Amino acid sequence: SVQDVKQIYINSFLELAAYPMIKTMDQEDAFASKLEQLYEKHSNVLIQMAKGAYELREAVRAEGQSLRGPTQGYRDTNKSNNNLDFARLEACHSFLDRFYMSRIGIRVLAGQYLALRGEPLPNYVGMICSQTSPYEVVEYAAQDARHMCEREYGLAPELEIKGRLDLAFPYIPTHLHYILLELLKNAMRATMDKHGDEDELPPVQVIIADGTENEDVIIKIADQGGGIKRSEMDKIWSYLFTTADPTKQEAFFHAANQAESPLAGLGYGLPISRSYARYFGGDLDIMSMEGYGTDAFVYLTRLGDSREPLPV
Repeated sequence: SVQDVKQIYINSFLELAAYPMIKTMDQEDAFASKLEQLYEKHSNVLIQMAKGAYELREAVRAEGQSLRGPTQGYRDTNKSNNNLDFARLEACHSFLDRFYMSRIGIRVLAGQYLALRGEPLPNYVGMICSQTSPYEVVEYAAQDARHMCEREYGLAPELEIKGRLDLAFPYIPTHLHYILLELLKNAMRATMDKHGDEDELPPVQVIIADGTENEDVIIKIADQGGGIKRSEMDKIWSYLFTTADPTKQEAFFHAANQAESPLAGLGYGLPISRSYARYFGGDLDIMSMEGYGTDAFVYLTRLGDSREPLPV
């Protein structure tokens, strides 16, 4: 799967590099059509890369072999078979961080160009909405997360939204939706796993904070889903780690139709959400209390206040 992704990028680069110089409006229209085709062609890269990570784990485990290279210090000492602890392969994660950050930048550049050519929308400049409402984006993300949770468990916890419900600031709503959807999915899944057999589910809480002196717009998502073990906190930003049932990941990757992503299990949700937040100078942080629940903090800078973090 990773080789397939590599070939997609090579082919796309060669197509664009060979494209003739644009001199007329018709040629520009043709170029935009070509770029849109490539944009759509790359839309499935996240799932393909997640499948590549899954294939890597399965191949090593099946053959009982170790990865070549400097892997000392990254073995899982909690397992008797002494397999590599994939969640702590720093060189691999460093590469994936750069890859995904570059991917976000490429898609912002191409997406902004394509959006500017379309019909103008109120309060929008291309992909950027000057009046992005965190409250509205939370509501949309919650609907999607609730649908996925109900599909998985038959019901979903309620959502409580507090704070600056009237707040609006310049941002790309699709980026914020991706971040919030991942965090809400995690919160709802943890709540159902912890309290699914109880008569009343504790709600997932969302707090939107902002003030005239605040450096960032901050969104907190809190659940009472039992929290995360302290020994696993350094793994949660890994593209190769997930707390979900591995059989669900296997079933998804072997399914003929992958149109509907699972509630959890692909392994890249948190680290990519953090990359989306960091792309515009924000961040994502997780604090957890094992036995009780987890708080996720999304820090967002207003667009125009930071520079693009180009990976080196």
